[in-house]
Amino acid sequence: MNDTRPLAWITGAGGLIGSHIARAAAAYAPEWRIRALTRADFDLTYFPEVQRQYESDLPELVIHCAAMSDPVACEAQPAQARLINREATFYLSGLAQDIPMIFFSSDLVFDGKHGHYTEEDEPSPVNTYGRSKAEAEALVLANPLHTTVRTSITAGKSPNGNRGIDEAMKLRWAKGDTVKLFADEYRCPIPAEATARAVWELALAKRPGLYHLTGSERLSRLEVGQSIAANHPELNPQIQPSSLSKHEGPPRSADTSLNCSKLQHLLSFPLPGFREWLASGTPQPA
Repeated sequence: MNDTRPLAWITGAGGLIGSHIARAAAAYAPEWRIRALTRADFDLTYFPEVQRQYESDLPELVIHCAAMSDPVACEAQPAQARLINREATFYLSGLAQDIPMIFFSSDLVFDGKHGHYTEEDEPSPVNTYGRSKAEAEALVLANPLHTTVRTSITAGKSPNGNRGIDEAMKLRWAKGDTVKLFADEYRCPIPAEATARAVWELALAKRPGLYHLTGSERLSRLEVGQSIAANHPELNPQIQPSSLSKHEGPPRSADTSLNCSKLQHLLSFPLPGFREWLASGTPQPA
């Protein structure tokens, strides 16, 4: 018997956020069939194949999570960052011009000079990654059917066990590394399962536009690390506090905390604080 449910494409399903969104569909959007796309399926930057696959599947929703998301790598390879983050997004949004599309962007579209940014604040990126995302946002939002969701650093279980902020730190401590963390760089970390639930609720609400989706707690990088370390004394976690004033790499934004009240009003559950999530035992999605 053929499955007649509408099809949703989820790109970046081999990563942290995309994998959680794909798995969470059974609980939060059972009326949708899912094609969870990874790099093994096809290259999103090879546009003839993207078009062939799209025209074969004819999805009725696209959730676009795939990205080149390491700011250091983006700075080293700006052309590749632009191709993946801007051009591939633009091409996909063109194919999906007549259906809803949700594009994942980042809090790093802001310069971090004041924090608590709302959707009304103008992007002001300070690095290649942020610029590529800000440019993609503008292209996506030109279509009134399409949505951009800005998020922040994300925690939780990833397919390869190394993509969540908590996973990455635990891996380093397990190797005996001392992790250097900024005491004066602020974000609003969020568990991937909360992101997934919120995105499905947003998709089903059919309210396109620009939204902020992060955890409800503003924490420094140091506070994030200390919170994770407190849960894993068996790893003998070592942390070295640092300051952005001593940073010698690509430009970084000091405070990209986001105001999520616009999206929170649409959701059936409160966006969690990071330490609240850790204290709950970091549950995994169904």
